[in-house]
Parts: sequence; C-alpha cells; structure tokens
Amino acid sequence: MKNACVLAAALAFLGCGKKVETKDAVDPGQPVVSDTRWSQKTELFIEYPPLVAGQTSRFAIHVTRLDTFKPLPAGKVEVQLGSRIFAASQSGPGIFGADVRPESAGRYVLTLRVSGGGLSDTHDLGEAVVHATARQHAGEGGHEGEIAFLKEQQWTLEFATEVARERRMRDSLTVPAQVLPRTGGVAEVTVPFEGRLVAYSMPGLGAGVRKGQVLAQLLPPVERPAGRISLELARTEADTALQLARRDRARAERLVSAGAAPVRRRDEARAAERTAEARLAAAQTQLAQYDANRDAAEEPENGRTFALRAPIAGVIAETRATSGANVKAGDMLFRIVDTATVYIAGNVAEADLPRLRQLSGAELRIPGTEAGMPAGRLVSVGRLVDPHTRTVAVVYETGNRAGRLAIGQALSLRLFTTALRTAPAVPESAVVDDSGRPIVYLQVAGESFARRPVQLGHREGGYVQILEGVTAGERVVTRGANLIRLASLSPRAPGGGHVH
Repeated sequence: MKNACVLAAALAFLGCGKKVETKDAVDPGQPVVSDTRWSQKTELFIEYPPLVAGQTSRFAIHVTRLDTFKPLPAGKVEVQLGSRIFAASQSGPGIFGADVRPESAGRYVLTLRVSGGGLSDTHDLGEAVVHATARQHAGEGGHEGEIAFLKEQQWTLEFATEVARERRMRDSLTVPAQVLPRTGGVAEVTVPFEGRLVAYSMPGLGAGVRKGQVLAQLLPPVERPAGRISLELARTEADTALQLARRDRARAERLVSAGAAPVRRRDEARAAERTAEARLAAAQTQLAQYDANRDAAEEPENGRTFALRAPIAGVIAETRATSGANVKAGDMLFRIVDTATVYIAGNVAEADLPRLRQLSGAELRIPGTEAGMPAGRLVSVGRLVDPHTRTVAVVYETGNRAGRLAIGQALSLRLFTTALRTAPAVPESAVVDDSGRPIVYLQVAGESFARRPVQLGHREGGYVQILEGVTAGERVVTRGANLIRLASLSPRAPGGGHVH
C-alpha cells in the first residue's frame, strides 16, 4: 500500500496525463500526425500538423536513448523531407522542435537523423503526404482504450521496454533448496599427538586457505624430545639385522650346494633376509615422515615443531586453535569447507516425483536477483522419501568461485521437466498481477499504452513465455508496468494533440 501511494503521488506530481506547455508545442486545436519508431539505439516520438504546401508545420520531436530510457541530454536533430533538410532546435533534454515548410504538394520520403551523446542514428519515417490545401486532410485520433503515459513521466520514473521475441523454453518445477558442501569438501585438522601449539599467527574464522598451507605448529612434549633418535636407532638395528640375515643366507646357500644342509635351511635364510629388508624399509619410511612433517625453520629450545597443514583449499568454518595452548591427540583445531564448488540440494515433494522422469536441467534463483543462473552438473536424484518432510532430494554440483553462494544459504531450484517449446517470451518483471489475473502493458506509441491480459507458459532465465495475448515483435513494458496501471486508473484529460 505504501509503494502504491508513492507511485500515485509521483504520477500526480507529473500531471496525471496533462502536458506542460513549452515553445515546441503543437497547437492542440489542430489535427496531429503522430509517429513512433524504434531503432537499436533510440526511440523517436514525433508529432506534427498535416503538411500543407507553402505552410510551416511545427514538428515536436522526442528522442529517448534505449540504453537508459532517458532523454537525449544534448544533440542535433535534422528533418529531411525529400531533398530538403530542416534543422531542429533543442528546448530541453530529449525535446526538439523543427519548422518544416514544404514547397509543393506531393509524396516525399521523410527521414530524421539524430546525433549527440556518443551516438548517431537515423529513422526512416516512410512516405509523407504534402497536401495542396489545408482542407484536404483530417486529424488523427487516438485509439479507444489506450492509456496515456507521457514522456515526462517515462523519463523521470523507472521505466523500460523490450520487444517480445520467440524463445525456446521448458516446463519447470520450482522447489526450495539449500547450499551444501560438496562430497570431500569438508576437512578437519586434528592433533596427531599430545603437545603445545607454538604458532604465532593462525588463520581466523572465515579466512581462505590453500591446500598444503601451514595452519599451526605443534611442539612435542618435553618428556619425548628424542623422538628422532629413537627412529634412527630403529633404523640402525634394522640395518644390522639385515646384514646378519644376508650373511646367514649366503652361508646356507654354500651348505646346500655342498650337500651339508637341507634345502629348507636355504629357504628359511632367504625368508629371514626378506623380513629384515622390510623392517629396514619401514624404519627408513618412519624417519622420512618425521623429517617431512617437522618445521626446520623454527627450532625451540625443546626440539623441532611439526607443521599442521590444510588438507584441502577452502575457508575456515570453525577454529579452536590458540597459540601456546596444550592440546591432546585427536583434538579438532580447524574445520575447512571448500566453497569453490558446492552442492545445491533441492527438496521435491513426493507428489511431483513422476515429473522427475523427464528432468532435463535446472537453474538457481537467488533471493534478491531477477535472473537465474545455471545449476551445473546433476549429481543425484534421490530414491528415498524423507519420512518427516515427504520430499526427495535432487542434488546439483555448481561452481562458486565468484562467491555468490554461501554454505547453508536458502534459495530456489527450478527444475526443467519437459522438452523445449517455442513461444513469445518477455521478462518476468513485465507481468503484473491485476486482481489475480496476469497482464502486461504494450507500448503502442510514444505515449500510448494498452493493457493486455495474457496466458503464461514456461519460465526460464528470468523470462516467461506468453501463450496468449502477446505476439513476437510487440513492445512490452518491463520496468514501470505498475506505473502504467496507476495511470490507467487516474482521471485523464480529453484526448487531442500532443501538447508540451
């Protein structure tokens, strides 16, 4: 209600359908020729009295930039009638006036050229008739049911239009969804053994980390400073045992060759040698792992520290690490969540399960944004119904390097469930709910609009198909449709010429 009052006040302020008179006015007592043309760059709305040979006709010209739907602030306009060119003067932003005086009756090509503001454009207005006398023409009236919404209102308020075009779309089902971490996208960094954290700086909550980045440093307890010595001793013992096993195997082979010992004696010696080799390899591996995990850059007085590294890239979702704190084996220090790739889990009602048989894609609808974004790769369609919500999960994997999605965020998932169908489509913002019935407003001329009830079809990418009510090529209001509706409810002055 508050927004409606504001819009109504804005319309009332701008004259409620009455023009403000300026020097570029067309005499309201005269019949008026009106024409509206659109190009890729500008909209031209022009009004002028019927052309009469030897008489001057005042052209009221309005130029709107289609990239902003605001008036051309400054520029140059020329009217060419046949071979003659008439320069227009500018009386305000977007408003130009030209005095056109044809010399003789006949049919002439009418062209209007616009330049300025970084653009150059030409509008071919077709053939214009120049009458021999003023009695040979009659005025043009407006069409019944058209809604007046003046250029001053369009330029001042939020307003835009777009041409309805054929689009191929699919039927869809919109379901609630949530952003979740992907499988393998959550990792915890835990304490491998009892010790003390000695890092002077650790990443805080929400900080981004790289895979392999050192998050904290752990100092073993004082009572076990000789851990590496023990590993070196184990390696030496394994190496000595291997040497003895090799000599024993060589002796057994000689005895078997001389017939002084059974073959089993040689086989036992070989097995003992292989066992000794395996023990030495294990001792060397343990020592290498010890050296790889310690941080040689910092050597406290009680020994070397061990680096605790991030197993995946992501952001710190939880941290319990405090520098200088004593920790126990198994304590969780950091929880890391990968946000570069996430899962979107939609909840489909049990009654809609048959529609998932034709699932052909999906898009995300993020609150606060108009257009959808691709949902990415389909991961799974659930086959188990949640007994509490009576829904089935449909999961998509989506790239999120731009950071538009947050873990745990609620959004909508639009599932496309049929084959493609072609029909005229307009932006969803063009559709207005009028007492429960969808309508759009068409711009039929520069300041004239028509209300059109429509039947809606598929939705996709911020557009909705129009099955009935709009044909391809018609121009619909995409911003300001509610303003047009308010204008249709406002009292209007009797129709006539376009008066500034």
